Amino acid sequence: MEEKGSPFAETPRYGARSLVKLTKPLAPRPCHRSSFLRTNPQQWRTLRTQSRSRSQELDGLNVNRMREDAAAYNAKRQFFLLCGAISGTIITGYFSYLLYKELYTPKKLDSGLPDKLNPFNTEAGSKRKTVIHSGDGTELVPTGNSTIPTFPRVFDLAIGAEEGREKVNGVEYTLVGLGVRTVSFLGIQVYMVGYYIATQDIAAIQSRLIKEINPIATALVPSEKDELRKILLDPERGEKLWNEILQEVKPRSLFRVVPTRDTDFHHLRDGFVRAITARSQSDSREYGDEAFGEAMKQFRSLFNRGKVPKKREMLLVRDAAGQLTITFDDGKTGISALGSVADERVSRLLWLNYLAGSKVASEPARKNIVEGIMEFVERPVGTVATQVV
Repeated sequence: MEEKGSPFAETPRYGARSLVKLTKPLAPRPCHRSSFLRTNPQQWRTLRTQSRSRSQELDGLNVNRMREDAAAYNAKRQFFLLCGAISGTIITGYFSYLLYKELYTPKKLDSGLPDKLNPFNTEAGSKRKTVIHSGDGTELVPTGNSTIPTFPRVFDLAIGAEEGREKVNGVEYTLVGLGVRTVSFLGIQVYMVGYYIATQDIAAIQSRLIKEINPIATALVPSEKDELRKILLDPERGEKLWNEILQEVKPRSLFRVVPTRDTDFHHLRDGFVRAITARSQSDSREYGDEAFGEAMKQFRSLFNRGKVPKKREMLLVRDAAGQLTITFDDGKTGISALGSVADERVSRLLWLNYLAGSKVASEPARKNIVEGIMEFVERPVGTVATQVV
């Protein structure tokens, strides 16, 4: 029962719950935006200004122009990147060329020979090797290489004849051509190589080469020499001609290999084996039998040795039967035979690796050998065989 005088006494219909509701604060009525802006004109002007500014910015955007600007920027960026790549390539190539030229170009002879001596000279339109004489009268041919300055023009091969092998002692060999063997694009020199033919067999090679061009001639005129030169330098025709000479004429010959830097037998063996294998794969019928495989094993076994110091002489000798004999001068015990391989196919493929084909071990040597051949065929067959250089 409420006390008298209470404000709620006259309204008994309100209970405690109604009292709570009446004492709660009333929520503010939402104010309409228009009425708010009318009561705040300064903020309204600010909002309108910002809205107009954004609208003008959006109106100023041009998607096509932005796309063109981006494309132009990317094109310019790619152009500068391409210029940088080309410049870097040119600079790298130029310095590689300078390094290659420094390593590959033969140095002027620096072993007591005259400074102005040219390893090669031209006489009557023919390129000939320069022949000089040492203090003891030995005839030498300058190589143009500072490490191996000269090769002997002629020398007598003197190695002991083994049982069952053709005797090669006392055979005089004459230098036909020489050159340097290089590896990699930098032209790193590995060894000097010279091709020698037994002096007594020069006439047979002269005859075969001349008959290839003119069957009734005994010597070739300049135009015929040019034709023979083209044949010898042609990969297919040159290889065919040399293959026939090695199988039919069978001249006794050798390659003299002298390293220009320290190396080893395994390194030389790998180069020889790769060359022989690459050429044998072109004719599986001739080189695919077991006998050839055994001959290659025997060839590899000859190189199971150690180091090969620079300037030490190795001879690859091919006799009239095609048998290959390898000798080496270690500088201590003199020239000694490392062994031999009877199968003539091994020596024939090894010879072709220097004489003919699309890829040879030494292009300078091949070209110089061809020039030496030209000196053969410009003379009548059988005359002045020892004057090939």
